Parts: sequence; C-alpha cells; structure tokens
Amino acid sequence: MEPQRDREGTLLHVVETLLDKGLVLNADIMVSVAGVELLGIRIRAALASFETAARYGLDFPAGTDRDTVAWQEAIEAKDTCPQCGKRAELKQLMNEYCPWCGWQSARSKELEANGPADSAGPAVAEQGEQELPVSAARED
Repeated sequence: MEPQRDREGTLLHVVETLLDKGLVLNADIMVSVAGVELLGIRIRAALASFETAARYGLDFPAGTDRDTVAWQEAIEAKDTCPQCGKRAELKQLMNEYCPWCGWQSARSKELEANGPADSAGPAVAEQGEQELPVSAARED
C-alpha cells in the first residue's frame, strides 16, 4: 500500500479556505521581571478576503475607497455553482446561468420558458429591488 496525497491539502486550498473563512489573531504579551511589568503588547490581526471582511463587518483602514467597482463586486451576494464549484453572483446563478460553465438553475429554465414577464400582473421583484409594473403585455 502506497501513501496517497489528499488533494484537499494543497497550499492553494489552505489559502483559499483562510481567505474565505477568515482568521483572527488576538494576543496579549507581557514581559515582567520580579512582578514588575516592563513591556505589554496587544496584537489584534485579521486575515480575510475583502468579501469575507465585508460580510462580517470588519473595519478597514482609513482612506479605504469603498466606492470602487472592485469593492462593489466584493459585497455582492455570491454562491457556489453546483456543477463546476466556482463562485458567481447569486442573482446571476439563480436567474440566468453560471458564467463559468453555463449551468442553469430550475428557476432560470422556468423564467426562460415563460418569458421575462408574466402578462397576468406585475413582474416578480428580486429581494431588495422595487416592484415595477409591466409596461406592455406580451402578444402570443
């Protein structure tokens, strides 16, 4: 029997997990001689991706520009595609397709079959969006 390497234990997987889940270090170091504290150090450090930090509400350094396109992409809701395992915007996965492999959810297939809007009433609004009336009825 030969030893086998677990593919989940690669450096890439470890770094990806650390950035996805985040790592927080809290350390208090005190140097004292004969009961007299000479030096005290407190360390508070966090290692996480911007997406993870935004999700948990971590503070960023002063001067961080949160209006950039990259920042807006980081705070968008994302999920993992069940077919290819890559992360994509949740709204796109549910309503359209996976941009990486083309997988379609049951909801997107239903929307595709029924058309963009139902002629019986107003369009269904996404969570956080305003409900807009359908401007023109479909002709069949």
